[in-house]
Formats: sequence, C-alpha cells, structure tokens
Amino acid sequence: MTETIWRCDQVRAGQLYNRMIFDTKAEAEQFMQRMQQMEPDQMISIEAIDASRVWN
Repeated sequence: MTETIWRCDQVRAGQLYNRMIFDTKAEAEQFMQRMQQMEPDQMISIEAIDASRVWN
C-alpha cells in the first residue's frame, strides 16, 4: 500500500456528487479527463491524501 492516495471529488451545483480514491496521481488525472469530456458541467478536483488519514 502506498503512503499517499489521490482523492478525486466531482461537484455539481455546489454539492458533492461523487468521490473516488486512486492509488496514483496518473489514474486520478485520467479519470478526471474522461469525466470532463462526458460531463463538462461538473467541477472536478484532485487532492493528495495521506493514507493513514483514511485507513488505520
């Protein structure tokens, strides 16, 4: 398990619509690009998270 995970949040109309967790930044960016093409009205952000904050 890696020490850093990548959280990708999709927000529509100011509300959290979906949250995905990825092992690498590249995976998160690929997901973000695909979603922006399919649903351009969503705001998508990627954030590095320390894995210990999510799992013990």
